[in-house]
Amino acid sequence: MPSSQLSPPDQAAALNPAPGGAARPRLGAVLLLAVGLVVATLLAAVHVTQGSASVGIVELLGLLTGGSDDQTAAVLVASRMPRLAAGVLVGVALGVAGLVMQSVSRNVLASPDTLAVNAGSYLAVVAVAAFGIALPVAGGGVVAFIGGLAAAGLVLALSAGGGRGGGTVRLVLAGSAIALALSALTTMLLLLYPERTEGLYAWGNGSLAQTGMAPMLQLGPVVLVAVAALFLFARQFDLIALGDDTATVLGVQVRRTRLIGILIAVLLSAAAVTVAGPIGFVGLAAPAIVRLIAVRVPGMQKHVLLIPAAALMGVIVVLGADVLLRLAFGGQTAVEVPTGVVTTIFGAVFLIALALRARASSESGTGFVIGAGLSPRGRGLVIAASAVLLVVLAFVSLLLGDAKLLGGDVLNWVTGQAGPLVEFVMNTRAPRVAAAILAGAALALAGTVVQAVSRNPLAEPAILGVTGGAGVGAVFVITFWPFATFLGVTTGGLLGAALAALIVFGLALRGGLASTRLILIGLGVSAAAAAITSMLIIATDPYNAAKALTWMNGSTYGRTFPQLIPLAIVILASVPLLASARRELDLLAFDDDTPRVLGVRLGSARLGLLAVSVALTATAVAAVGVIGFVGLVAPHAARALVGSRHALVLPLAALLGALLVCVADTLGRTIIAPAQLPAGLLTAVVGAPYFVWLLWRSRRTA
Repeated sequence: MPSSQLSPPDQAAALNPAPGGAARPRLGAVLLLAVGLVVATLLAAVHVTQGSASVGIVELLGLLTGGSDDQTAAVLVASRMPRLAAGVLVGVALGVAGLVMQSVSRNVLASPDTLAVNAGSYLAVVAVAAFGIALPVAGGGVVAFIGGLAAAGLVLALSAGGGRGGGTVRLVLAGSAIALALSALTTMLLLLYPERTEGLYAWGNGSLAQTGMAPMLQLGPVVLVAVAALFLFARQFDLIALGDDTATVLGVQVRRTRLIGILIAVLLSAAAVTVAGPIGFVGLAAPAIVRLIAVRVPGMQKHVLLIPAAALMGVIVVLGADVLLRLAFGGQTAVEVPTGVVTTIFGAVFLIALALRARASSESGTGFVIGAGLSPRGRGLVIAASAVLLVVLAFVSLLLGDAKLLGGDVLNWVTGQAGPLVEFVMNTRAPRVAAAILAGAALALAGTVVQAVSRNPLAEPAILGVTGGAGVGAVFVITFWPFATFLGVTTGGLLGAALAALIVFGLALRGGLASTRLILIGLGVSAAAAAITSMLIIATDPYNAAKALTWMNGSTYGRTFPQLIPLAIVILASVPLLASARRELDLLAFDDDTPRVLGVRLGSARLGLLAVSVALTATAVAAVGVIGFVGLVAPHAARALVGSRHALVLPLAALLGALLVCVADTLGRTIIAPAQLPAGLLTAVVGAPYFVWLLWRSRRTA
């Protein structure tokens, strides 16, 4: 995939310029850097004139000529300059960090976001705050560094392998799933310790707001030293771009150089997180833009020039996003809305653009590893046992919660002979159990379809962006109509899901719904949806984020049987459709050529099956909120038990998905009763280790 791999021939040309042609490349590169410096300077000049105080360009010019008052100087020193300094530091750190990560992994989609560095650093900072530990700026930087390094190491280890061409999607899948799991743990801490972590939700989306220059003065030298150290390894990075074997022959210690590069990149990312929180996608977009420009400038692809160019582009992206934010929302509102929301939306658009530039490919490169399963008799027993276990678990779930019941109480409720207290408890608890079972089954069926169509066992419904779109729609209704009925929230979720699906499918259709392109576009839409959701929460009520956080992480609280009717109807309609398409699912999961030979129209088959998956996901999200990993874990566990035939995979996956969400919901309302944890957080905690194991196994067999 040309747009996602570095170009060794171009790097070779850059390393060995034609005789007599060195002056022109050097002049072109210098001119390009000069243009970048001018643009960054102009943005900084505009940036310093913006703010909530009535201090504009006239007052600032008066300050330079000595004709302004002390208030203008106070605003400049205490507010404007710290925010500008934070933007410059974060831009330099993330731009260079992303460049190095892309170079050592030879993957243009590597960044602090896709390697889950930002998510790991954010979790570490929130964990320290949740346990009441107050740290200075330097101590916070160390904590962020440790968390980011651990996350990056895990993602890189899991994404290694996968064969030629498979590294791109594999890296993004691994990083996205690990980031999702880490974000779930972070959200759990935010909900459990709201007093100790107050304000960290908004900060977690990346904010340049500062109370002084102290953080920049302490971490600025760290960033400068780290960037300067990278110049010592610029030549080694150039050679690594040619391939490990070539670099080794030319005397580069590849492992050591790669390790040093990752350590410095994580250090830079941790410094940026410590100053401004995890500002999304700057580390992806800035160096990728530089590389796209550099291929047109001879000699520019040397890292001695790419490093300062990436630093300047990072500053341009961060300051540009902050300037646009203030122009769009005004000074006061822009203080509340994090800059990271704008950069994430921009980065998501850039990720989609990279996907559209990519060569259409249906190979995901992850290796569709499917176990042989049990014997035919054992498969039937597993499905039957799962059905029995689901019935038993549902009955036990009715007994557990903040008020414990006995089996006789449930039977009395069924026969209409229960007392008022039991009647009240069962009328609120039974719909919750039903919602968990139905949502789990729907998400598992949707995940089975997505994995077969994309031929990627590590994908799940959220990868299409449908989950994120449903979240935007529902949170929009919750935010602007606080007293909206469940039908209103459901309608908002359905509309958001439909819009996201329309965007993803519409863009991916140009390549015949090729899986690589579909996955990357879906991830971009998901990232943009998450940013928009955060902006809705923070801009309207930044200190009451729990109102939407709980729903965004999946909760069955307050559900009633009438509210589950849409989900039940979609499941009942989807089951026969999927059962009749079981042969097509088997063929699509195999390769592209076999279904064509047997008369299957790939484009229409994929589109129809994905439409069913979208309907299942959207109604499940509208019913219980966003629950992750169910669409990943349940289908893969089903294939491991009964093999690859979807006639058996579909019913078992639905049963396992229902079991998983039912268990998560029961634990969520029991372990810290009367307080509750959203079911989606617990499925992420359960699903993340399973995902790590799946990815590690596929890495070994790829």
